[in-house]
Amino acid sequence: MKIAVTSSGKDLSSQIDPRFGRAAYFLIVDTETMEFQVVDNTQGMGFSHGAGPQAAQKIVDHNAKVLLTGNCGPNAFRALQAAGIEVVINVAGAVKEAVERYKAGELQAADTPNVPGHWR
Repeated sequence: MKIAVTSSGKDLSSQIDPRFGRAAYFLIVDTETMEFQVVDNTQGMGFSHGAGPQAAQKIVDHNAKVLLTGNCGPNAFRALQAAGIEVVINVAGAVKEAVERYKAGELQAADTPNVPGHWR
């Protein structure tokens, strides 16, 4: 299964970026092999509006089934849920550790976003 993780860097030891729409990168991690693809989201960092839904589309385009992130606003949350993507919020630490915690069943999907719209 593919999991998208917001990341401040380009490898599994990078810290999770607490922002979703304005995260620097998304790492798309295969949970079986731990192989990953880096998706650059630096363009989204400069958007004044719509960063969340545009970032959500990137996650959809890369066929991820789960998103691990620190925070997710309402517009992005709705777009991800509509696409059938499980959203896990309040995640911190290194990307690899977060994926391992998810695989171990220690992280659960959220029912609602945890920040208001246009959160930076």
